[in-house]
Amino acid sequence: MSVTPIRRAQHGDSRISPIFLAIAAVMVASGWAVWREFASNKGFAVFLFVVSGWLVSLCLHEYAHARTALHSGDISIESKGYLTLNPLKYTNALLSVILPVIFVIAGGIGLPGGAVFIERGRIRGRWRHSLISAAGPLVNVLFAIVLMLPFALGKADSWPTDFMAALAFLARLQVTAAILNLLPVPGLDGYGIWEPWLSYNIRRQVEPFAQFGLLAVFGVLWIPSVNIKFFDAINSVMGWFNVHAIYMDYGYTLFRFWKNQG
Repeated sequence: MSVTPIRRAQHGDSRISPIFLAIAAVMVASGWAVWREFASNKGFAVFLFVVSGWLVSLCLHEYAHARTALHSGDISIESKGYLTLNPLKYTNALLSVILPVIFVIAGGIGLPGGAVFIERGRIRGRWRHSLISAAGPLVNVLFAIVLMLPFALGKADSWPTDFMAALAFLARLQVTAAILNLLPVPGLDGYGIWEPWLSYNIRRQVEPFAQFGLLAVFGVLWIPSVNIKFFDAINSVMGWFNVHAIYMDYGYTLFRFWKNQG
């Protein structure tokens, strides 16, 4: 019986990537610029803060999948570089980074991508498979809570309005990402949570549609009636933390700085 050797993790396979550190630095610097009103174009500063913050959350989302898979039995994770938080290491940078950023810019919707390749055959136990899929959306939930804490603690009236608006919009992206990604749609983590508990025949029938799940969700959200109800639900969830829609809408207006020129 032949056994395929597993490459040992090389130096740097789990070291935090300079690319991720650079993205995080942009987030901090642009957030500080918005707070202090240093930028001559505050909309552009908000744009940088939101996009870099969204990219940071994407990296952490994928890292959570990878780290959970590693501890569940897939020892190939580290050698693939997924633990470096480098978005360029993901299996599909288009689905994981580029498309989600385009969705943010085009419609203010936080749609996550899936890109960490996990060797599921190395993992035993349905609960472990489900936990691996759930780990990513849980990061978005935690990220959203952290961003909404200032509102829940009553800082909305004392902190700079532009900064609070940027926080609110970025938090909305995290909430939408968490909710949408938990939908039981093939290709999304919500389906991944339930998939281990489905029969083999059902999994085989659904598998061909997995590659279209993300785009299908985005397409449905463009239906006006669905879009309105969806964002009403998002506003209700964020209202639990005293994040009012006026902040989110203003943050989105600032984010689209190119619309405010002239």
